[in-house]
Amino acid sequence: MKVKQKLHQAIDLLYSNGPTSFDDYTRLVLHCARANDFIQAKRLQSHMELHLFQPKDSFIHNQLIHLYAKLGKLADAQNVFDNMTKTDVYSWNALLSAYAKMDMVEKLHVVFDQMPYRDSISFNTLIAYFANNGNSGKALKVLMRMQEEGFQPTHHSYVNALQACSQLLDLRHGKQIHGKIVVTELGGNTFVRNAVTDMYARCGDIDRARWLFDRMINKNVVSWNLMIYGYVKLGKPDECIHLFDEMQLSALKPDIVTVSNVLNACFQCGRVDDARNIFSKLPKIDEICWTTMIVGYAQNGREEDALMLFCDMLRRNVKLDNYTISSVISSCAKLASLHHGQVVHGKVILVGIEKDMLVLSALVDMYSKCGVTLDAWVVFETMPIRNIITWNAMILGYAQNGQVPEALALYERMQQENFKPDNITFVAVLSACINANMVKEGQKYFDAISEQGMTPTLDHYACMVTLLGRSGRIDKAVDLIQGMPHKPNCRIWSTLLSVCAKTDLKSAELAASYLFELDPHNAGPYIMLSNLYAACGRWKDVAVVRSLMKEKSAKKFAACSWVEVGNEVHRFVSEDHSHQEVGKIYGELNRLISILQKIGYNPDINIVLHNVGEEEKFRSISYHSEKLALAFALIRKPNGIEPIRIIKNIRVCDDCHVFMKFASITVGRPIIMRDSNRFHHFFEGKCSCKDNW
Repeated sequence: MKVKQKLHQAIDLLYSNGPTSFDDYTRLVLHCARANDFIQAKRLQSHMELHLFQPKDSFIHNQLIHLYAKLGKLADAQNVFDNMTKTDVYSWNALLSAYAKMDMVEKLHVVFDQMPYRDSISFNTLIAYFANNGNSGKALKVLMRMQEEGFQPTHHSYVNALQACSQLLDLRHGKQIHGKIVVTELGGNTFVRNAVTDMYARCGDIDRARWLFDRMINKNVVSWNLMIYGYVKLGKPDECIHLFDEMQLSALKPDIVTVSNVLNACFQCGRVDDARNIFSKLPKIDEICWTTMIVGYAQNGREEDALMLFCDMLRRNVKLDNYTISSVISSCAKLASLHHGQVVHGKVILVGIEKDMLVLSALVDMYSKCGVTLDAWVVFETMPIRNIITWNAMILGYAQNGQVPEALALYERMQQENFKPDNITFVAVLSACINANMVKEGQKYFDAISEQGMTPTLDHYACMVTLLGRSGRIDKAVDLIQGMPHKPNCRIWSTLLSVCAKTDLKSAELAASYLFELDPHNAGPYIMLSNLYAACGRWKDVAVVRSLMKEKSAKKFAACSWVEVGNEVHRFVSEDHSHQEVGKIYGELNRLISILQKIGYNPDINIVLHNVGEEEKFRSISYHSEKLALAFALIRKPNGIEPIRIIKNIRVCDDCHVFMKFASITVGRPIIMRDSNRFHHFFEGKCSCKDNW
């Protein structure tokens, strides 16, 4: 502020004393440029024009053009240029730079073509502009023209041209430029060497990039960052982490960019705790690293950690952006944590991004996945603008919550508003048809995919296999698979296996045989086939499948349920005894089972597909994870009126579904359960799925 005050006083003095010398004008214009002071620069220009001052060269006016351009005052820059009695290449370059800064590409072309003389800076301005604005092909053409007109490219020319090659993934052209750099002996420049290494890494030749990197004499932090990012981009996180360890042993200190890339690498290979350890040791953390950690936690199934870190971020008053907040909202959606989702929604309003489409789409998804479609609809309806992601989130939200008419009506409205459905839209619409067992309508929407000029994806075929299979048309589902233009993947065969009943063992065995070959270490297919054999009493076949599962070292992931109580998420597995209130939980559950049995509930021990006694079957079926979650919620809030929300990571079993219907009568409040297939809204002895899931 003191510098600008002195500058203002100096020009006030100038106006008091009249015209001055060339040296004084030069000194003052340089002070204006250093201070980025547009007002005083304009006053200085007016003073020169008032006294008809004509400088002996273009330096003063060139400085004014550069300053006006930097401050976005393009009309003023053009005015200075137009009134110059004598221009030189520096004047033209200043004007050229002005149009480049203002992203006025047509004027940029006009000025460049009108230039009576050019130098390497003129060409470099164009090359840099095109390379930095997604027009890499033009950047390389300008480099070629530069050479054709007899100008020797500088290191700036080559660096920007290599950036263009990286964007185009044009390794052949990049190698040619590398060859010219070697010939002109610019290869020793660290700036150029970094660009060459980065080009090879981004174009996929990571080994050549590493070879060049290892032979660099004067590596800087940028050199390490480019190489580390190259490994991240090509999906080689372990190499990235090894390189980071090497960097720490060197004299150079990693910066925020380095750390952000390494955190990404840790999350890519599932080393979540390593990422947290690196993050916790950072002396200074920027918004990018906070966001990287939150997104990484969410992508690795650590949504609770993501929420805790977000709370820490709020306590430290870290600036929030739309990407960070949308990632946190997605974590709330996965956990069905309505309380945390509502808190974040409030924060969205406070920080003033309540009109951001990315955030609003995430809110629609979050409210839908918490089973509160009314709130999702309010967000959707109040959005100033919508995109296809928002429409899809709302349609899918209705479909998953069993509001099929609303989902299909919204699909029709979307088309009326001239939004073209995409692949995800049709997955949402087909999901709605599945949840209402609407086979005819589902076939119509499936056919509409091709009518819209798209090709049905494997996800669409999986939906149709589910729809046909659940309606008892396994033969048609098999025919559909065999007639697919795509090679069936694991999802297709898993879908077929999941809809097969004990009367469809032949089709189940067909699906399982493909799954054993495609994904031999996944326990799911072995368990599903084993259960079908058990349902038929074929215990020898059960033993064979279980033995094969053991031989292949197939891992079974734990089925679990969780419930949010007191703003905390509590997880349970079947017959869980790890919770600190285990005694109260089992006492409450046993009490509830006893009450429900009196009003007609009878535990279905037939679905326990193990060759054990009835007492053990009863114990096994009675203490499934979702029942434990319900009992815990009732202990903590016995007289609540709010719905109890339970999430289960696999399909709810038949007995638990019946249990929840009876429980909704006794507890006198809605129970909302989200399983891997859909939502179940239990109330007064009924479920929104109408027993179709």
